[in-house]
Amino acid sequence: MDRSSHNRPRRIAPFVAVAAVAALALAGCSSGSGGKKAEGDGGDGASAGKANTPQMTVALVTHQAPGDTFWDIVRKGAEAAAAKDNVKLIYSADPNAGNQANLVQNAIDQKVDGIAVTLAKPDALKSVIGKAEKAGIPVVGLNSGLSDWKDLGLLEFFGQDESVAGEAFGKKLNEVGAKNTVCVIHEQGNVGLTQRCDGLKKTFEGDTQILNVNGTDMPSVKSTITAKLKQDSSIDYVATLGAPFAPTAVQSVGDAGSKAKVATFDLNKDLTKAIQAGDIEFAVDQQPYLQGYLAIDGLWLYENNGNYSGGGEQPVLTGPAFVDKSNVDAVSEYAAKGTR
Repeated sequence: MDRSSHNRPRRIAPFVAVAAVAALALAGCSSGSGGKKAEGDGGDGASAGKANTPQMTVALVTHQAPGDTFWDIVRKGAEAAAAKDNVKLIYSADPNAGNQANLVQNAIDQKVDGIAVTLAKPDALKSVIGKAEKAGIPVVGLNSGLSDWKDLGLLEFFGQDESVAGEAFGKKLNEVGAKNTVCVIHEQGNVGLTQRCDGLKKTFEGDTQILNVNGTDMPSVKSTITAKLKQDSSIDYVATLGAPFAPTAVQSVGDAGSKAKVATFDLNKDLTKAIQAGDIEFAVDQQPYLQGYLAIDGLWLYENNGNYSGGGEQPVLTGPAFVDKSNVDAVSEYAAKGTR
């Protein structure tokens, strides 16, 4: 592939619409880190239609922690776009920022045609992103790093404004009559998670407490939340910042003999069932499938048509949207497929 396109003058244009998914009939994808390839070879994972452009190789590098199924949804979206766009997708992940930077360097060494990366800890990735740009490899951001993507020189960003999402969460807590909320951060130093709790605290009219837990050790998460609820019986809401942690918080509520309710950021098939059952009050959906899809499709559009989603100046927002008992049935069938 001719990388000279990376040196084209930047177009500051109106919003460029990105192609939508025509079908969500996906083959199952495996989770985990490593560097497994998802070949854009059609088959059950392909959307309707397929590009006849020369095959690109794109690396998707995230900060996924082992067992965090949220990233399986991001990956499914990326794989759907890769199948449609004739892209060879290489996925790798590590929650340690230094290790994630090494994975980006590995992608540069492989001379990939584009990189999509999450920026949970942007300072740790600044140097290696600069190396990618010097190598003529276009880089886009997704999920984490909305406040930093332009400063780091990325082409585009696809995700949720975490501060706005947190503020919306706080307003929702006011609507349901919450008085004392504990906001559970499962990864210290992750700027997006901090922004969620800060936003919640900004708009929530009651008391907000911050609780840090070790998100890679679920038994520890459970015991830490349980201890907090036993210590302060006035807590009436537990806000978790990721879908896998909400059911654990529900267990903690039971173990502590607390009357607190649980709400969360992010969604998956188990969360939709829990909302339907009344175990979890509501969830904020940032549409991770869309983030993965748009990041890969955005790189393809840039290479083949010089497009910048958002004109290269504005992020493309994928959330927030609330899912509760009033609308959960409408999204449950997609969540069951692993795409919401």
